[in-house]
Amino acid sequence: MDADTRKRVLAALPGWLPDAEGKLIGRRFGFANFYQTMAFVDAVAEIAHAQDHHPEMLVGFDACTVSFTTHSRGGLTLNDAICAAQVGALPEASGG
Repeated sequence: MDADTRKRVLAALPGWLPDAEGKLIGRRFGFANFYQTMAFVDAVAEIAHAQDHHPEMLVGFDACTVSFTTHSRGGLTLNDAICAAQVGALPEASGG
């Protein structure tokens, strides 16, 4: 994904930030407790399975950071943006 496209995509994905190289996008989601965090992780897993596109997730007690990239393409693709939009739209993403 070129820099102009990446800029437009990120403008449509509130809270998602690129890494320094612009090869991945990530977002931290905060929660009130571990149960809410795990409900979110389960919901992300459903999206990942449906899209056959699996993010990196860093899971903690009250937060989960989700990152998308397409390793086979060496960076961001439209599929990363689609998955990020779906994750961001999850009811569980609002935290607690």
